[in-house]
Amino acid sequence: MENQQMYQALGVSPAVYALGEEVLSDLEQRFREIDRRAEYNQNKVLLAMQRNRVNAAHFAATTGYGYNDEGRDNLERVYAETFHTEAALVRPQITCGTHALTVALSANLLPGDELLSPVGAPYDTLEEVIGIRESVGSLREYGVTYAQADLLPDGTFDYPAIEKAINARTKLITIQRSKGYATRPTFSVQQIGELIAFCKRIKPDVICMVDNCYGEFVETCEPSDVGADMIVGSLIKNPGGGLAPIGGYICGRKDLVERCAYRLSAPGLGQEVGANLGLMPAFYQGFFLAPTVTAGALKGAIFAANLYERLGFRCVPNATESRHDIIQAVELGSREAMVAFCKGIQAAAPVDSYVDPIPWAMPGYDSEVIMAAGAFVQGSSIELSADGPIREPYAVYFQGGLTWYHAKLGILMSLQKLIDAGIVTL
Repeated sequence: MENQQMYQALGVSPAVYALGEEVLSDLEQRFREIDRRAEYNQNKVLLAMQRNRVNAAHFAATTGYGYNDEGRDNLERVYAETFHTEAALVRPQITCGTHALTVALSANLLPGDELLSPVGAPYDTLEEVIGIRESVGSLREYGVTYAQADLLPDGTFDYPAIEKAINARTKLITIQRSKGYATRPTFSVQQIGELIAFCKRIKPDVICMVDNCYGEFVETCEPSDVGADMIVGSLIKNPGGGLAPIGGYICGRKDLVERCAYRLSAPGLGQEVGANLGLMPAFYQGFFLAPTVTAGALKGAIFAANLYERLGFRCVPNATESRHDIIQAVELGSREAMVAFCKGIQAAAPVDSYVDPIPWAMPGYDSEVIMAAGAFVQGSSIELSADGPIREPYAVYFQGGLTWYHAKLGILMSLQKLIDAGIVTL
């Protein structure tokens, strides 16, 4: 009764709260499995920190050039050991996931090379990076061509089309693990491994890069464990644990990561420069917390699917499917429903809970986008957030929650706002 009263004080009606509790009663076993994976991943990160002898000296701030920054260098060793790679580049100078991907692509593709996506169209913000949409500084401007093999209607790989697309100029294959603003399935680590093995049978020297955003620590293994030459992600998503205020990572083969470092800084400088600016405590502690924070977000996604599917909405993944990232897509069917859903997420936030999100022409996207995120770190999508492009099928993409309880509140508030708007009735 105390919990229900508190939810009511936050704006959740007794009817919505009761429905949520009913849905949760069927999820106990799934939540236990998530906790089991989080325990494994927590110990994996802890082991990497212990083996690399993390100590208080690694938290010291550096400025300027950042020469001899042992805290920064050791953090990269921790990432490399956790993800089982030869090397890692983990820097606050990488501003976001798109930036990390851009560094990895531009560092390892030269004029005349071809980039192949065997998983259909890339995430919206990469279209300008590649040159699918014309943009200053794109790979296309520098003579890198692009090829694409679309997925089959059921969301699986079209292996004959991929084989046909791989040619003598194919230098790098980019695999987006998560769905982005699409309603296809997210790929499991096992599926990614099978795709990489197929591509390397055709062309053994091809570089396989995985956009790992939203997928870290959801499973007990990562794409780098199944043949990926590079995995790339953002620290304001899963691996930052909600504490990293900026940053990105690239883990993989030593020669490829070195090229990325030269691209990020300058030829001849590479990983030797790049001050940490006092961010090491947040980076280390955020990575330490990441497995359990990710687990809470994953529970929120499963709860959302089970709640909204019960109300008749199409969810991707659906209520019973296995999970390979923290994103939950809900097809709401209208602009009005998307706005109401996002208002609920915003109303549940600790920051800016009193404002209403509205669609706007966000840089890097070809349609209006609505975003709800009352976050401590701007744009942090490991924190409670929801967003989506205002276009058919009017799907909203929910993710995050630094704790499971916050994710739960966000989902209940999203439903409450749909009810208040007259879009849903219980």
